[in-house]
Amino acid sequence: MPGPPRARRGGRLLSAVDRQPRAAHEASDPLNLAAAHEAIASSVPGRECIVWRDRRLTWADVTDRTRRLADVLTAHGLGARRPLAECEPWESPHDHVALYLHNGNEYLEGLLGAAKARSAAINVNYRYQAEELGHVLADSAARAVIFHGAFAPTLAEVRDRLPHLELLLQVDDDSGAALLPGAIPYEVALEQAEPRAPRDLSPDDLYVLYTGGTTGRPKGVLWRQADFLVACLGVTHTLDQLVARAPTSDLRALPAPPFMHGAAHWNAISAWLAGGTVVVQDHPMHLDPIDLLDTVERERCSSLLIVGDAFARPLVDELRRRSGPPTSLKFLLTGGALLSASVKDELLDLVPGLRIVDVLGSSETGRQAVDRTDRDGPRQGSAARFAPEPTARVVSAGRDRVLEAGDPELGWLAQTGPVPLGYLGDPAKTAATFPTIDGVRYAIAGDRARRSADGRVELLGREASTINTGGEKVFAEEVEQALKHHPAVFDALVVGRPSPRWGQEIVAVVHLRAGCEAESDGSLAAAVADHLARFKVPKAFVRVDRIERSPSGKPDYAWAARTAELGGRPPPP
Repeated sequence: MPGPPRARRGGRLLSAVDRQPRAAHEASDPLNLAAAHEAIASSVPGRECIVWRDRRLTWADVTDRTRRLADVLTAHGLGARRPLAECEPWESPHDHVALYLHNGNEYLEGLLGAAKARSAAINVNYRYQAEELGHVLADSAARAVIFHGAFAPTLAEVRDRLPHLELLLQVDDDSGAALLPGAIPYEVALEQAEPRAPRDLSPDDLYVLYTGGTTGRPKGVLWRQADFLVACLGVTHTLDQLVARAPTSDLRALPAPPFMHGAAHWNAISAWLAGGTVVVQDHPMHLDPIDLLDTVERERCSSLLIVGDAFARPLVDELRRRSGPPTSLKFLLTGGALLSASVKDELLDLVPGLRIVDVLGSSETGRQAVDRTDRDGPRQGSAARFAPEPTARVVSAGRDRVLEAGDPELGWLAQTGPVPLGYLGDPAKTAATFPTIDGVRYAIAGDRARRSADGRVELLGREASTINTGGEKVFAEEVEQALKHHPAVFDALVVGRPSPRWGQEIVAVVHLRAGCEAESDGSLAAAVADHLARFKVPKAFVRVDRIERSPSGKPDYAWAARTAELGGRPPPP
């Protein structure tokens, strides 16, 4: 396989090894995602690869369909434009294929088929309005888009502003939408294509992940595929080892969040690299705990991915209503949002033999820490303390030194080893997020943290959600975590509200459990005071019928801030 990529800076060629040290746990055989899937498929061709509703696609089926999709893309001129060695860290050598889809086999086929064509798939948030959609498609210069018919009207609003968007592949869905003018039906395109084996695949081919835009407009994070598979998925085996292990795998994984978010399709890819099966719930357009658990039981899923309390609390309530837990479920994975310690305990008590794997990471860093908890082992008292991966660090507030265990300074959670090349089209943000300290390149996504004396990482929260009250910094996540110890609290977000006395005052927007509406503010405040300093206790509690979150469970702090300022009243028309 080709050697490490080379990036041009100031006229001098630097290898990837020069830019970032090789992680101690990095696989010695750099991998390409599409090549790995092809090789594993050859060892388990008849095993189910994707299961969704009445579709039971084997590994051979998915290989055939993704080869055909790659043929469609290459027939329209999409592929790799130049070697990665000729690119700056913020440049992509590939044509881009936008995936504007709900969960289903087409999303995963799009991800893999684009890679087989040596293009790069781009994840698109299907909740975007026309302006937001247009930004991502323009920023990525996407030449093709695969989309569900339900999204055709929004796509139609922006397509005339996107001259580079040449190929439209429309997936039939339950919406009954007519074919968008100029679009090709997805299944027709595949049927007319040839299932040619992919060629010239390289570990230097890029994986691109667009961030959710919680701290600004969405940005495309550029990873070498070989680095992505190690840093984000923890793959340390060689291709031969992956192929040899695949026939004995019994993994059946259900990633519950939308595939448009990294955590969900990372989980799907991880299952594939283990030779497993990816299962999609019947109704993936919204969180339905009944549908999720029914699918887990029917398909004998051994692994379920969720996102923090937003997914876990409805699952706990549904588990309590059932006569028994799904007996096949062995692993519950979570990431992207906090899973409260009390909710972990409830899940472990309700599902005997369950192991909860709580993963800390981001689009820019990959996996940074993992907390594993089971029923018979020690329970983690705080969901915000993690045992760091070997590549995780905490660097100083000034981003100029690494903090040792026990250093009291509040710093930044950082990652070494394989890290992204940069942000697509943005050299300034690339330099800010991926600084070099003492000759080592780091990824710093924006989480504030301390390094405890025992070596664990105490995660305090995003700088963007910090509240400055009376000269003290308070992290929203730590107050939310304390508040959720109260048994009446189903969900909560904490924000700052303008205050003439404090500059900002802490306000909790809370969704109480049914029948707990009479719970007093004093009782809620006491729950926070039991765990945090008095200045971190909210000055007000705004009650709402539901907390607004993204489909992946991530908090909508802008909505919470508006709600706090309005005191829970609906906004004016």
